[in-house]
Amino acid sequence: MIASGTAASLATLAEGGNHESLSPYLTGGGALFGLLLLLWITTRFNRDR
Repeated sequence: MIASGTAASLATLAEGGNHESLSPYLTGGGALFGLLLLLWITTRFNRDR
């Protein structure tokens, strides 16, 4: 059963399965950097003239 195996692996990931390539600090830092970059771009283009 491929579907049950896939569901089981997704459930393991949803429960916080540790994967060596996913560093929470790197993921969080990348997300923070991306949001700050979008904020900076938005404030540059949203100036009152």
